[in-house]
Amino acid sequence: MKQHAELKDFWEQRLHADWTESGVGYQRLGLAFNTWMYRVRGEVFRREVGALGLDLSSSRVLDVGSGTGFYLRQWRALGAKSVTGSDLTAAAAERLRDRFPGTEILRLDIADPGETLEPGSFDAVSAMDMLFHITDDERYRSALRSIARALRPGGTFVLSENFLHRPEQRGDHQVNHTLTWITGALGDAGFDVVRRVPMLVLMNAQVDANPVWRKLWGGLLRAVTLTETTGEIAGGLLALAERRLVRVLRESPTTELMICRRR
Repeated sequence: MKQHAELKDFWEQRLHADWTESGVGYQRLGLAFNTWMYRVRGEVFRREVGALGLDLSSSRVLDVGSGTGFYLRQWRALGAKSVTGSDLTAAAAERLRDRFPGTEILRLDIADPGETLEPGSFDAVSAMDMLFHITDDERYRSALRSIARALRPGGTFVLSENFLHRPEQRGDHQVNHTLTWITGALGDAGFDVVRRVPMLVLMNAQVDANPVWRKLWGGLLRAVTLTETTGEIAGGLLALAERRLVRVLRESPTTELMICRRR
């Protein structure tokens, strides 16, 4: 397992070189395809968070691991007036300050935030597409505890993860934990799960599928995204199916969105 400093350097270099939806997403599939993938992610996020009935006009929101600021835009689209962004890397934090003038952007290690976050100061927190990149289990748990401390009691936590039903998968830059492990860690940190829904189905790596299907589908995705032109076509076509699938399916072989409440 790579040490935290090595992982931090990896993300610093990657986002410095590619500060786009490709850099924060499935880079091998190219920018055009990732842009379509994020469109579907955004639609699911707005649908599910919008259904909570939060009074975002008077709420304080923290986005953890803001990357390019995609989810800052989603919170703004939902009507949030006070949104704070954050990222582990200087490469992202500095550019986020330029992209979102007037928005507070923190350089933040959520697993070790020090005194940066005032306890109970936020009404909602999001951590999208980033927790599985915390490859040390204790740091993952520490990140959840930090988020819980930053939220007021009854506050909302929105996250995306892979929530495996299959055995855990470990790599240098990503760990896919089981649903049981993640919900246990959330419970230990003081969260109750409200609901979990598919965020993507076909447009991302099939990490919770049969290994043969995972390999075949992954090869097909890479084949149809060899160029930005084919990636644009494939992304647009798959997004049509994806928008239907994320509404009708209850489980996904890839990224899912979960909503939790702080006890």
